[in-house]
Amino acid sequence: MAAKDELGRHGEEQAVRYLTGIGYEVLDRNWRCAQGEIDIVACRGRHLAVVEVKTRRTIAHGHPFEAVDARKVRRLWQLAHAWAADHPDETGGLMIRIEAIGIIGADPAHSTLEHLVDVS
Repeated sequence: MAAKDELGRHGEEQAVRYLTGIGYEVLDRNWRCAQGEIDIVACRGRHLAVVEVKTRRTIAHGHPFEAVDARKVRRLWQLAHAWAADHPDETGGLMIRIEAIGIIGADPAHSTLEHLVDVS
């Protein structure tokens, strides 16, 4: 496995631990369809969160949230609706929102995690 892929996998694991620790229920991970992939689908209260996770070793090439631009957000909305259509029993009455988690640091024990709850 490439170092970049491994870093991303560790970042997603860290994001899942964080989300479950603050009361989210993770419904799906790495869900794929023809339009792309959702890192994490989770719910909390009346919200269904489609969560994009970006992990960087450093900010030398920019903050992780810089990769969640308007084009990426449009794609995430398309994916969110595709996931909801594929899982109608799990989405009834929930409001969909896009969230992002940015992680900086190669070592999960010493990295920083930031969570944007409503990315528009």
